[in-house]
Amino acid sequence: MAQDTALETPDTPIHPEHRPRRLFWTRRASLTTRILAVNIIALALLAGSLFYLDSYRKQLLAERFKLAQSEAQITAEALVVSSPERQRTLLLQLGKEQRLRLRLYNKQGKLVADSFELAGPSFTLTDPATEPWYQEAARILDKGMDALLGAPPIPPYQEPDDLSASAWPELEQARAEMRTHITLRYAPDRTPVISAAAPVGTEGAMLLTTRNAIDITQDVRDARQTLAIIVAIALAVSIQLSLFLARTIVQPLRTLVRAAVRVRLGRDREVEVPRLPERRDEIGMLARAISDMTGALRQRIDAVEHFAADVAHEIKNPLASLRSALDSLDKVSDPELRRQLTAIAIHDVRRIDRLVTEIADASRIDAELSRATFEVIDIEKLIANAIGAREDRGENAGRIIRLERRGAGPAEVLGVPARIERVIENLLDNAVSFSPPDGEIDVIVTTTQERVWAMVCDHGPGIPESERRKVFERFHSIRPEAEDFGQHSGLGLAIAKTIAEAHDGTLSVIDRLDGAQGACLVLDLPLREQP
Repeated sequence: MAQDTALETPDTPIHPEHRPRRLFWTRRASLTTRILAVNIIALALLAGSLFYLDSYRKQLLAERFKLAQSEAQITAEALVVSSPERQRTLLLQLGKEQRLRLRLYNKQGKLVADSFELAGPSFTLTDPATEPWYQEAARILDKGMDALLGAPPIPPYQEPDDLSASAWPELEQARAEMRTHITLRYAPDRTPVISAAAPVGTEGAMLLTTRNAIDITQDVRDARQTLAIIVAIALAVSIQLSLFLARTIVQPLRTLVRAAVRVRLGRDREVEVPRLPERRDEIGMLARAISDMTGALRQRIDAVEHFAADVAHEIKNPLASLRSALDSLDKVSDPELRRQLTAIAIHDVRRIDRLVTEIADASRIDAELSRATFEVIDIEKLIANAIGAREDRGENAGRIIRLERRGAGPAEVLGVPARIERVIENLLDNAVSFSPPDGEIDVIVTTTQERVWAMVCDHGPGIPESERRKVFERFHSIRPEAEDFGQHSGLGLAIAKTIAEAHDGTLSVIDRLDGAQGACLVLDLPLREQP
């Protein structure tokens, strides 16, 4: 069954709808840039809190409005019950103590008393021209933030030439509504000037208080400056930490990339991919995984090269024999000799056919097993069926094969039945080849708590210790002297070992457990977990 997804190649491009979605800014940005961007964006959000200082300023102004309203109302109530002389004394005292300018108007709107006229100004509006440059920069920043926040425009504070109450809109409104009215204006240096107009009694007299709340502007600027310093320090630290983090991530990744490119290009056969053993994080895990992958790739390439060389060598021998027989066939007239040459040619053709079949099977077995669906296999039943089928086909050559079961419980494994049967067939073929005529072959199936062992033991000459690893190599074959040359390709045990390992098992050679002469080939597979 074909898979739904395919690898992207020049011939089979992936449809744009099936591509993984990526953010537009991650398509070309380097990892270092992304790390810096993420940290700087977070700080930029923190820096955005500078704009929320406007709410702090509004809160301060609201408190001052309440204070101005209370001061105006209390003062107006005190003026109602005071004589004209006492009124002037009260205006003078409150003006000095509270740094206010208090103006009293009669019911005709004429200015009756002014605390600045009575005892001199208790505060002076600052002329911006006399201030240092950084104050002008602060005012420009104030204007810029007001513009960004969309703050409503505040009218400038100017002393009117007309001294009557009509020059002050808040006085007219307070008189009309008979309640205190607050107005905010900006002094020339953009500090708030808060005016409070309150009625004095019910006869139409009015009181106007004026305060230059320079401390509000200074508090907001100090808070903004402190926050700006904190953001600047945090930004500098964040950039340094981001660069450090980028170096610890990007630098080893670039080293791994360079090594991987060299491996891909094949310019250096002994490229050493750094394993970074001192790193216990994901980068170290990636480095060691790439190193192991490179090692496995080298082994696979070496195996392919050796396999190709062995294939060429193994096929070359029967081809040479076949060519020699065919070349001699035209030169020989003796019928018996021609029959012998023809037999040799047929034998070589069969040998080549057997080699090609075994080679093709060996080359595709890994790919087939990686895609196969494993089934539950009863090893005992599978071996019993294989022995019976061989008896029916006459493949045991007079040898007696006995099956013995040891251990309790079912001998069930997960695997591909045809491939496991192929392993058993190869082991039985090998045992039949090395067993003496009329010899006995013991097949023992043993189960433990976690494993299943299938041992095929013969009474042949055995396998020396030095050859026990080599017998599983491709094209390595030690055959009995009585066996016709070319009957085996030397791939049977190699294929069996590959199948066993694909099933998370092993295939090995041991001595007979009873101490008798002969060899035991052991197939070790994991026992299927019982539900």
